[in-house]
Amino acid sequence: MDHLVNRNQLQLIIAGLTEGVILIEPDQSISWANESALAMHGVTDLDQLGRTVDEYRRNFALRYRNHHVLEQEQYPAERVLAGEAFSDVVVVVEPRRGEGREWIHQIRSLVINDVEGKPDCLVLVIADVTERFAAEARFERTFNANPAPAIICRLADQIVVKVNQGFLDMLDLERDRVNGQSIEAIDLFAEADNADKLRERLAEGLTIPQTEIRMRLAKGGAKLVIMAGQPIQVGEEDCMLFTFADLDSREKAEMSLKQSEERFAKAFQLSPVPTAVMKLADLSFVNVNAAFVSQFGYGDAELIGRRPADIKLWGRAESRQQFETAIEQTGRIASLEACLTCRNKNEVDCLVSAETVTIAGTACVLATFLDITERKRTERDLMHAIDATMSDASWLSKGILEKLAALRRPSAETSQPKPSQKLTNREREVLGLICQGLSDPAISKRLSLSLNTIRNHVASLYRKLGIHRRTEAVVWGRENGFIPKA
Repeated sequence: MDHLVNRNQLQLIIAGLTEGVILIEPDQSISWANESALAMHGVTDLDQLGRTVDEYRRNFALRYRNHHVLEQEQYPAERVLAGEAFSDVVVVVEPRRGEGREWIHQIRSLVINDVEGKPDCLVLVIADVTERFAAEARFERTFNANPAPAIICRLADQIVVKVNQGFLDMLDLERDRVNGQSIEAIDLFAEADNADKLRERLAEGLTIPQTEIRMRLAKGGAKLVIMAGQPIQVGEEDCMLFTFADLDSREKAEMSLKQSEERFAKAFQLSPVPTAVMKLADLSFVNVNAAFVSQFGYGDAELIGRRPADIKLWGRAESRQQFETAIEQTGRIASLEACLTCRNKNEVDCLVSAETVTIAGTACVLATFLDITERKRTERDLMHAIDATMSDASWLSKGILEKLAALRRPSAETSQPKPSQKLTNREREVLGLICQGLSDPAISKRLSLSLNTIRNHVASLYRKLGIHRRTEAVVWGRENGFIPKA
């Protein structure tokens, strides 16, 4: 009777524990399991768990985490029946009925003796460590997949317990040359300027701040890296996670960037074309080359930090607006004809081109200002000469007139009417007389119309044909069949 009372009291004590508890009798029967133990096996009663150790084995397959399947005598229940005391045995438990679920249990044994010292009850105490090991597995995958070089050492003995491929690749090492070796054996701090300080912090389990060190390569030489250490727990062990950043590639990149910037600076200053660098954000000047200073008369001190609008560089607001809109919408503009104002108030005609670029990490606009003042002046002089020549076109042959017109017109498109624009009969008649070289008063006399009426017809012609000068009307008329009458 006392035996049953003691057993009931034991069950009451352990029923509410979060750990799973299974009671096994010396005759191999399983007499009781608390709710935690049942839940850890995905069952609700003892029949589903197994009334005996044999039934338990038939219901559940156990294996170690290295995938080694446990034989009959290796089951924790069999081991405790054999009188073996053990703790922290970790096994993977999977129902044989094929539910696709599994748990990871950490098990220890406990033997309860009777008053005579004989085994009265055998106990398996189970902790569900599934989540812990799943988290460790995720950490393991992340650690191994991380391209940043890293190693982990135990604080107790400073032995490296994990190393990822990034670390091996960085130093061109084999895994067995690092894993299982001590920090001293792999000479982690060998060439650090503050090696003693680093060793002290590691021994005390303190965070190791970012430190530049040189690490020896497997095939000779050394590599400059930034190292940092962070205390962490792996499983239940206190460890130190070391991460590394390879500075060799950064140094090469910085050197390449420096050389590239030096080449740009030289080309920028030596360019004969006036060139400016402006911030994309507000188009304020960052730098100008010598050609820009010579062309516009402004020195660096007068420009840096100021915008073109501040110095009234743009001669016409519409040109400035066209430039700024193009940069904002497309990031570039090519060959914009614009009139710009110099410091001495002189105006120059320029072809303005610009492109967005990144300089020293700042978004900028690189703009060139090609002076075409002389070319425009020559073109204007030529146009005036052609206009003067064609003002009385009656004595010119058709071939000569067309060649002069081709020089005069900036493009054929300007002389083409829109399909919707149609000339009246009177406008056609006036155009034909213009093509004969007649002036407005002569046309007025020929058609017996007032001079104002003729001028209104001429203005209507210009508007419909998209032209602005009499010579353009002659060209358009000749190209479209308005042959002068004999």
